[in-house]
Amino acid sequence: MTVVEGVHENHGATFRERGDRRVVDHYGRPERAHGAVRSVVGVMEVCAGVVVVTGDDRLEFVDNAVSNRVPAADGAGCYALLLDPQGGIETDMYVYNAGERLLLFLPPGRARPVADEWREKVFIQDVEIRVATDEFGVFGVHGPKATEKVASVLNGASAPDGALSFVRGSMGDEGVTVVRGDGLAGEEGYEVICTAADADRVFDTLVNHGLNAAPFGYRTWETLTLEAGTPLFETELDGRIPNVLGLRNALDFEKGCYVGQEVVSRVENRGRPSRRLVGLLPESVPDGGAAVFDGDATVGEVTRAAPSPTREEPVAFALVDFDCDADRLTVRVDGEEVGAAVTDLPFVDGSARSARLPSY
Repeated sequence: MTVVEGVHENHGATFRERGDRRVVDHYGRPERAHGAVRSVVGVMEVCAGVVVVTGDDRLEFVDNAVSNRVPAADGAGCYALLLDPQGGIETDMYVYNAGERLLLFLPPGRARPVADEWREKVFIQDVEIRVATDEFGVFGVHGPKATEKVASVLNGASAPDGALSFVRGSMGDEGVTVVRGDGLAGEEGYEVICTAADADRVFDTLVNHGLNAAPFGYRTWETLTLEAGTPLFETELDGRIPNVLGLRNALDFEKGCYVGQEVVSRVENRGRPSRRLVGLLPESVPDGGAAVFDGDATVGEVTRAAPSPTREEPVAFALVDFDCDADRLTVRVDGEEVGAAVTDLPFVDGSARSARLPSY
């Protein structure tokens, strides 16, 4: 369940399942909330799994397990992947150095499997790993006025400047950690982290105090990230090779650390990927998994599609053959093929650029 489910119900929320968590789908008018985020600022509860890693060898242990270099300095974070022995993505995560502990934020349903797997790999290292999902509330603040919003309610610190850096302060009487985001919605963004006991008051502060912000749910988050050209774990990343997604901007391919039996640099050097992620402008909205055609030949499949509230037309991600250079393809919708123009990503330019925007 969400940390502040009763508060969401008071706002008229409709819920759905995401991984092992119950999350807000929308508050009744997801398109209107989408517009509020694009024009001003919005707030959502982020339902993530949380793993805490402590012990003298915590940095070395996690650094050896994930794709990106874990920052050694308190107050810094990184985006990283955990890869299987074949180089496929098992999960993505954000790793934050919080002094004597590392905080890892993972997709719902991935925290416990990762913690269990890592515990089996601890031998003589001084490392302790535990799942702490229920101990935290996490809220995303996104929009061109996100910095102004955070500044209007954060006490004891200024909003952090660098992507994935964070500061500690308070909102009202509640202690918070504020992380500068990496632009996944295509807008300025922050995540506000607090204890679960304080989450209802922090959410109220973010929505109703200082500069007002519109609450929004995951349906709006999915259209925002689609417009921004951001591949997500559940629809684009899970099980796929990183260079197929064009994640050069988000990952450190020169690190060369072992993840299972695979080396990240070896994944990068496997040669040109067989497929690549592209943007489509289909004439109607296809389902995820819909076939993509170039003439009579099947060249790929749709991963995610939705009506774009900003463009007022359907948009979609598709994984297509790397050598496919057609400007116009077709997709199968309700058993029929409809036209789909190939377009550059992002679909919408906002106040920030997504760090996961594909680059080949």
